[in-house]
Amino acid sequence: MRRPSFWSRAGRALQAWLPRRWRHTLPIPDRLWSYTLGQLPFLQRLSADEQQQLRLLSAHFLQEKEFHGAHGLRITDAMALSIAVQACLPLLHLTAPPGSPDVARRIRALDWYDDFVGIVVQPGAALARREVTDAHGVVHRYEEALAGEAMDRGPLMLSWEEVARAGQAAASGTNVVIHEFVHKIDMRGMGRADVPDGAPVLQAGFAGLPSARAAADHWRQTMQVAYDHFREQVALAERFGAPPPWLDSYAAKDPAEFFAVTSEAYFVNRARFSLEFPALLDLYDAFFLSGRQTAP
Repeated sequence: MRRPSFWSRAGRALQAWLPRRWRHTLPIPDRLWSYTLGQLPFLQRLSADEQQQLRLLSAHFLQEKEFHGAHGLRITDAMALSIAVQACLPLLHLTAPPGSPDVARRIRALDWYDDFVGIVVQPGAALARREVTDAHGVVHRYEEALAGEAMDRGPLMLSWEEVARAGQAAASGTNVVIHEFVHKIDMRGMGRADVPDGAPVLQAGFAGLPSARAAADHWRQTMQVAYDHFREQVALAERFGAPPPWLDSYAAKDPAEFFAVTSEAYFVNRARFSLEFPALLDLYDAFFLSGRQTAP
């Protein structure tokens, strides 16, 4: 169980006890911050103000979360910060309602991630045992290799091997950290019997719509059209040898995975994403950039 070493134990204990708006996080060292930005080219496209906001969110994130290295993996400050900045990127413009103090509004975006503390980092992919029952009642057991996994109201797992290649993977629109943390956004506000469905809770005013119901309907309709089109691309590639879609076919598994996979691409390769998913670009801009969506 570890937080970055530039937090003292006494300082962490006191600050973690305080409400977030009253905390004074210790600054992330300049050299470490510059190194992290250099490893992740998609962060270098942010404005100076956005980078400063990301730095603030990341400092609070590191203070609140605990990292656990599995199988003897030692979590360094650079590793923890790399995960933090990528996790906080989707929150950059998600804030508390207007009227709150500016800094308090910004850091309240971390409410989206307040259902868990632990982040387990595996050296490589983790093997998860799965069990499914088919339509005939036959139980099938198998193992699945996972680069990451998010659990509702529970910890989050990441493969460091995948996290470490985030810079080079951006060209293909992939990012395991963003993928798993978008799942957390999708899960926020779910009932215990619910499953993520690729439709985060929206507020009245989303995309200029008058009610939360209208916003939800607009989201689902827009996503369904894009999801159906993507599934058709995957089917044509697999059955008839057509060119495969740009993104991983795993996005065709269900709407929740489609939301997570397309969100990866939206944040790390916006230019290509805008060509492949123009309708989703407007939808995601309305959610991730509007600054009006708060954690339910």
